[in-house]
Amino acid sequence: MFEIEEVERPVAKIKVIGVGGAGTNAVNTMISSGIYGVEFIAVNTDIQHLEISLAPIKVQIGKDLTRGLGAGSDPEIGKKAAIEDKDTIMSCIEGSDLIFITAGMGGGTGTGASPVIACFAKELGILTVAVVTKPFYFEGRKRLQNAVVGIKELKKYVDTIIVIPNDKIHMVVEKGTPLVKSFAIANDILRQAVQGISDLILSPGFINRDFSDVKTIIENSGKAVIGLGTGTRQEGAREAARRAINNPLLEETSIEGAKRILINITGGFDLTLDEVQEIAGTVYDIAHEDANIIFGTVIKPEIENEIFVTVIATGFEDKNEEIEIKSAEKWTPKDIHVSLKETKRIITKDMESLTSLIKQRPEDSNISPEPVLPAELSEQDNNVVKEPSKEVPEDIEDEIDIPAYLRKKYKILDEKNS
Repeated sequence: MFEIEEVERPVAKIKVIGVGGAGTNAVNTMISSGIYGVEFIAVNTDIQHLEISLAPIKVQIGKDLTRGLGAGSDPEIGKKAAIEDKDTIMSCIEGSDLIFITAGMGGGTGTGASPVIACFAKELGILTVAVVTKPFYFEGRKRLQNAVVGIKELKKYVDTIIVIPNDKIHMVVEKGTPLVKSFAIANDILRQAVQGISDLILSPGFINRDFSDVKTIIENSGKAVIGLGTGTRQEGAREAARRAINNPLLEETSIEGAKRILINITGGFDLTLDEVQEIAGTVYDIAHEDANIIFGTVIKPEIENEIFVTVIATGFEDKNEEIEIKSAEKWTPKDIHVSLKETKRIITKDMESLTSLIKQRPEDSNISPEPVLPAELSEQDNNVVKEPSKEVPEDIEDEIDIPAYLRKKYKILDEKNS
């Protein structure tokens, strides 16, 4: 007699690690928004900030080095703090299939510790995606310089990296938008990047895409563009695709020339073949002619009259020329698939949770105990990440003097005046 044996669907183990203050804030936003199927970890040198994190796993690094007072905006301190707690970090990420490292670049902990954590993940053979922000231009030359050097260091160890320059927030927010809401939009873009990739892996589809498909696109791929677009029947499927393939907040704003692309279309039972073909065609037209394109669809009965498009594009050729940025007048918060109403909801939920945690201050916290470390760090540990040069290369000088979108504007004005 034959017996039917149930086969369990293997589930990829995904972790999101928020490093430093900005990274921890981004993790709070993700938790409040209800991302499912991933495990959240907060890593920081600042014990006070770590205590109000919503992450279930909290790791204080550099306890002996910083005494819980933070890295003082010094990336070297952040780097040494991560090396000091290598064993603890390794135990937290071991066994993962995919990890996201999210941080704000330019400060001490996020800039210094993120590349070290990425290096540990590489040692363990874990697929690693970094989703980071660059500081505002007004935050000063030193912080911008730290960010550029930190991102270059991070690229050595991650499979792919998504960079969000904070200066581009001006392109999508209305004049007079409160500071908190402006930063919330940047945090929500970090959330979109993480959720867009994790949903592709964890949500079963009609034309299914799984972890192996995502790995094909992002493994050893360098810089990446991820876009999430929404369209109604009235706007048309092409509009949803257009929004997905052009994200004004990312450092790379278009998928043009990408050699590896994953497309996922989510809709209701009313999703038509013509709409799917129109979306795919819009992406095909702008991608590299020899691009490896992986395509999938997810049908959700609760969706009506809407189409959601997720595009992950990698495999860009390295170019020194500037990436053209779309005119600010053409973009609104609607185009990045985030509303101020939703942002307000997330911020309110964050603040309520944080206020509650501050008041409670339980004695039995989830902060990891002090790890047992060897008497002295090995030479190999101390050289996990190559120490950045004190001299600033010319290409970095050019990059931090004036933001790219301002350089482009000045260049056009010069040509008109000549």
